[in-house]
Amino acid sequence: MNKVKHEVLEWVQAILITLVIFLIYNFFFATTTVYNTSMYPTLVEKDMLFMVKLGKIEQGDIISFKSELTLSSSDYESLNVIQKLLHKEGERKNLIKRVIAGPNDTIEIYDGVVKVNGVAIDEPYISTPTNKNVALQTIPEGKYFVMGDNRGVSYDSRDLGFISQEDIIGKVIFRFMPLNKIGNVN
Repeated sequence: MNKVKHEVLEWVQAILITLVIFLIYNFFFATTTVYNTSMYPTLVEKDMLFMVKLGKIEQGDIISFKSELTLSSSDYESLNVIQKLLHKEGERKNLIKRVIAGPNDTIEIYDGVVKVNGVAIDEPYISTPTNKNVALQTIPEGKYFVMGDNRGVSYDSRDLGFISQEDIIGKVIFRFMPLNKIGNVN
């Protein structure tokens, strides 16, 4: 009897430890996969990324957020088996973009020049010139202006408007797949 009790306690302990690790991971961290070319050359399709959910979001950070776009049937069909278990057709799509400006900053884009708080920003990470003008505006509290690095194809704040803090899933910090590109993302 004592041996059975000891065995049960070991199983309960293992399950509780696993549950605590799972809860901590899901509260503080997340992962995502890149599905398009809007962040090229920084990120490419099929890159798998590790994100932190807590912490300050700053200009230049790469974030994932829930957009107003929804997962279509063709989007859903392109997912692998595991991804299909985690997502469903019609749910809001997660997008990955770079933070250009944050709350109370001003943003203006004219003739390919991006200005934050009246100063043209240096963007060595972009792959195509910035298109689409954006009139001078102040970003409200709790909102962010984001754009993809591949400006010619990116669907971002120039189209979607400001991104709410509540919709941000996490800040990308590390690429773990493919293995030949493993490392920090910036």
